[in-house]
Amino acid sequence: MAERSLDIVLFGATGFTGGLTADYLARHAPARLRWALAGRSQAKLEKVRDRLAGIDPRLETMELIVVDAADGDALRAVAERTRLVITTVGPYLEFGEPLVAACAAAGTDYVDLTGEPEFVDRMWLAHHETAVASGARLVHACGFDSVPHDIGVFHALQQVDTTVPVSVRGVVRSNATFSGGTFHSAMGVMARAKQMKEAFAERRRREPKPEGRSSRAVAGKPGRDKRLGYWLLPLPTIDPQVVQRSGAAMAEYGPRFTYSHFAGTKTLRYAVGGAAAMGGVVIGAQVPPVRNALKGRIKQGEGPSLERRKKSWFTVDFLTEAGGKTVHTRVSGGDPGYTETAKMLAESALCLVFDVNPPTSGQVTTATAMGANLLSRLQGAGMRFEVL
Repeated sequence: MAERSLDIVLFGATGFTGGLTADYLARHAPARLRWALAGRSQAKLEKVRDRLAGIDPRLETMELIVVDAADGDALRAVAERTRLVITTVGPYLEFGEPLVAACAAAGTDYVDLTGEPEFVDRMWLAHHETAVASGARLVHACGFDSVPHDIGVFHALQQVDTTVPVSVRGVVRSNATFSGGTFHSAMGVMARAKQMKEAFAERRRREPKPEGRSSRAVAGKPGRDKRLGYWLLPLPTIDPQVVQRSGAAMAEYGPRFTYSHFAGTKTLRYAVGGAAAMGGVVIGAQVPPVRNALKGRIKQGEGPSLERRKKSWFTVDFLTEAGGKTVHTRVSGGDPGYTETAKMLAESALCLVFDVNPPTSGQVTTATAMGANLLSRLQGAGMRFEVL
């Protein structure tokens, strides 16, 4: 690693979220960071570099690497030159595996923004053991999926006695919108329910269980939370799986850890409407003509305006029960899907490159790989982690 010429290579900077990540690094990365941009188009990369040079003139000469996301040999050559790769190129199930394979083989750390459970499970099945052997840390879901939830639970557990069984429920609220890339990824996930279940089952069969303790993601029931005053709707995202895997990997989560995940609304009407809308999209995703029509209405590479993002916010409330005591904590910030996601992704990368983290390798979660260091970085970057 010490002999590598680059610290970070960013794939996807010509896209919407990748561009925001590049901007964040240009503004906030330490001057000693050696980083480059990678993508298919020299002309598009040059436009991004010109924009970044307007933020930091030293970036006028930053390296640009032209490479195709499907060219395994070229990706391996890039991975062997750098300590870490960031990628925002999705849908990951379609475009992501060659880069994961290259990093696992080269012993290169890897972070992405995926919220695709099937992709994460298939990457564990195919590349976890290679990464363990090479020393690579493969850290998926380093944006809104799933940092606020994973690091939020990590923070919450510091407030309770974890020598006893612990149960946590997380409740997400936001007024934000989404980009075309996120929508296309979500449609792909919903269209592959059978394949997703198969990958999950195979991983569950092969993955070692923690000895003498347990960690589970528990599907919650809809209803009203009197403590928070919200109507709760179970949220079938990747986040509970990520939190459960952190609990399985870390003994400090206690002898019996459970996590449930919800969306929260102030009124029953919004809860019912949200459930109906989600059900309609899920059904539509199963029918190819309907799925293609929905995807055609929202183009990839597009996202909300700066003005819209400035008005956006998120909160994740955690109610943690342990030893007869309930503690209420909260993670909150601005626009979750883009402004804050770019921050979380960039800070995750910087944390892996520069901080002294717990020794680990293979496919690992943000809490397992970075824990307290990432929590500290996000607090310093303006995200709030509170005890209420």
